[in-house]
Amino acid sequence: MADNILAVNDGNFEVEVLTASKAQPVMVDFWAEWCRPCHMLAPTVAEIAQDYAGKLKVTKLNVDEAMNSAGRFNIRGIPTLLVFKDGQVVEQIVGAVPKDQITKALARHIA
Repeated sequence: MADNILAVNDGNFEVEVLTASKAQPVMVDFWAEWCRPCHMLAPTVAEIAQDYAGKLKVTKLNVDEAMNSAGRFNIRGIPTLLVFKDGQVVEQIVGAVPKDQITKALARHIA
């Protein structure tokens, strides 16, 4: 995993995502080891973490290891990207989508 992407789980989700999103937007990549599209999206997520360093916190959550957090946000399909701001979900992107689709969505939430 890229060094600027934090792995989150049920134990640290509250602090690393919900609380942190009060200071700056946080994007969570919900994924699983067995998910082929998740692996296809991973390099794009890493690029976004690099491009938005200092403006966006990028995290990854393995749905097999953190079922409570995945269930709490009704994650039905992966990969799913959720963007949090002020402790709330402000954007949801499902599937291995092109980078420009993600950056357009992020532009709405990053000053």
